Amino acid sequence: MAIPSDTKIAELLTELHQLIKQTQEERSRSEHNLLNIQKTHERMQTENKTSPYYRTKLRGLYTTAKADAEAECSILRHALDKIAEIKSLLEERRIAAKMAGVYSDSDPPRKTMRRGVLMTLLQQSAMTLPLWIGKPGESPPPLCGAIPASSDYVAKQGDKVAARVKAVDGDEQWILAEVVSYNHSTNKYEVDDIDEEGKERHTLSRRRIIPLPQWKANPETDPEALFSKDQLVLALYPQTTCFYRALIHTPPHRPQDDYSVLFEDTSYADGYSPPLNVAQRYVVACKENKKK
Repeated sequence: MAIPSDTKIAELLTELHQLIKQTQEERSRSEHNLLNIQKTHERMQTENKTSPYYRTKLRGLYTTAKADAEAECSILRHALDKIAEIKSLLEERRIAAKMAGVYSDSDPPRKTMRRGVLMTLLQQSAMTLPLWIGKPGESPPPLCGAIPASSDYVAKQGDKVAARVKAVDGDEQWILAEVVSYNHSTNKYEVDDIDEEGKERHTLSRRRIIPLPQWKANPETDPEALFSKDQLVLALYPQTTCFYRALIHTPPHRPQDDYSVLFEDTSYADGYSPPLNVAQRYVVACKENKKK
């Protein structure tokens, strides 16, 4: 017998499939109208005049095209909501399994995971981070791209964060971690090092935690939600689970693009590494301004 979450996920997948079919039907219907607009413009160019007839006809065609686009947009937003709900249920199931000590083949405990597998999972997490798609005039919310969390925000169990911890040698470093719990009485988090899950747990104050973005910012519609060139950030160094100080070399130009960053590195003459790509998911604001 399937557990409730499995049943709910199956229902949501069926609903999502129907919404995708509706999107295609809506698009096929609107294409006929767009073709009429194109043909009308071609006739106007051939006759080299814009008569009241053509103006009235185009006004009607464009009104229909706008309504078609809004209908398709509504269906797509509904589909995105379904995807978000499915991802949320899968995450709840993963956390419940982790707490119960039960792991699946696709998500084994970190301490038994090969390094390459962990890096692949982190890359997949970055690629599947949803893109923020606001309505006209709507501003991107906190935790979209470079926009920080609100001052009273509390990261949820299972959320990924940048956490400042003491290393074995006594130095402090920023690591990629997963939230286990938050104590409202002490205002402290318990987090697991993503690279040492179940083996290394840290109790940290809020100021030592930076929540990671929950949406990618779209450079084409919301460039203000991205870090700008030469801005100081903390970025996850490629093929590691540690964040290091870096300067933004080039912000993303398209939604699927990564940042290009220059990591602070004293082994180079100018003090910075060559440009390296880091996904939006793993770039956060730097809390320290002084260069080390």
